Amino acid sequence: MTTQRPISSDDEHRVLQFRPRTSPSPAAHRGSGTVQPLRVAPEPLDLSRYEQPRAEPDDFRHRMLANIAALAFTIALTAIGIWLAVSIADLRRTQDCVLMGRRDCAKITTPHI
Repeated sequence: MTTQRPISSDDEHRVLQFRPRTSPSPAAHRGSGTVQPLRVAPEPLDLSRYEQPRAEPDDFRHRMLANIAALAFTIALTAIGIWLAVSIADLRRTQDCVLMGRRDCAKITTPHI
């Protein structure tokens, strides 16, 4: 069995010379056009041009109090979420016990005398 290869001419294949972008290269003449060298971008500016003067300095004490309040709120929400998950799991366990027809499903606490 013979394999068929497409007929190609040498005009379809071209090897391009690799030039790193960091080195400046002169303009090259290729065919009917001129290829311009890549321009190297200027050094990136720092962020100082975006800074704005503040009318009053930062109040670090207020910021720390706000952070502590946010932390306490997050801890409270986490604790409430855990308590709610445990309560729902306990109710589900009790409901499953009752639906299976068992007795003594509910925990009855008696005061110590």
